[in-house]
Amino acid sequence: MTKPSSASALSASQIITVDGTAASGKGTLARRLAQELGFAYLDTGALYRLVALRMIQENHPASDEQAAAGFARDLARSFTLEDMENPAIRTDEVGQMTSKTSLYPSVRSEIIDLQRNYAKNPPPLPTGAPARGAILDGRDIGTVVCPGAPLKLFVTAKTEIRAERRHKELQSKGIPATYEAVLAEMRERDARDAGRETSPMKPAADAVILDTSQMTIQQVLETAMALVKSRTGFLATH
Repeated sequence: MTKPSSASALSASQIITVDGTAASGKGTLARRLAQELGFAYLDTGALYRLVALRMIQENHPASDEQAAAGFARDLARSFTLEDMENPAIRTDEVGQMTSKTSLYPSVRSEIIDLQRNYAKNPPPLPTGAPARGAILDGRDIGTVVCPGAPLKLFVTAKTEIRAERRHKELQSKGIPATYEAVLAEMRERDARDAGRETSPMKPAADAVILDTSQMTIQQVLETAMALVKSRTGFLATH
């Protein structure tokens, strides 16, 4: 497959979606796939975190849907990739706010339009080269945002294993937390994501489910790359 000469040359055949549960490894997989394929990558969860950060900064409670929708609208109009580099969006406080404000249909509507535009018109790679396509990870990318993508992956793992991974991550950052508390929060978050009325987290009907419970990152990547080649014919950049 030749590289597109411009973003306008892109089509749905050059979009890969990676959905899944928290701490399943979907973000790591999506980033690695993007690097291998020369695709632009978008962490869609970070978009909702940016909205949540504004809510906290301006002292709005999670119950203020109007404010959240307004911040989502602002983000859709002024979003840049540099916004994603803000370390403040990765705090637990922002994560907790995100899990609540991202439930609002008005917020999701604004963010979905932003995601679709990114998928259809991905920005150049950090090297300056044109992106060959786009990879988006999240929870409703294959079902709602880009249902026409030729390859949809749904990454998951046993809840206890995901909680253990998240617990180790928090410990490495010096954030105090017990495994039991992390496990309880993980189960609560899964229930919220899967049970929301708008864009619930679930595999697309034609998604390939990857259970990473007993897999290394490299094994997951190799499995995904084989699927990319068989389903789309894309070749790695190196």
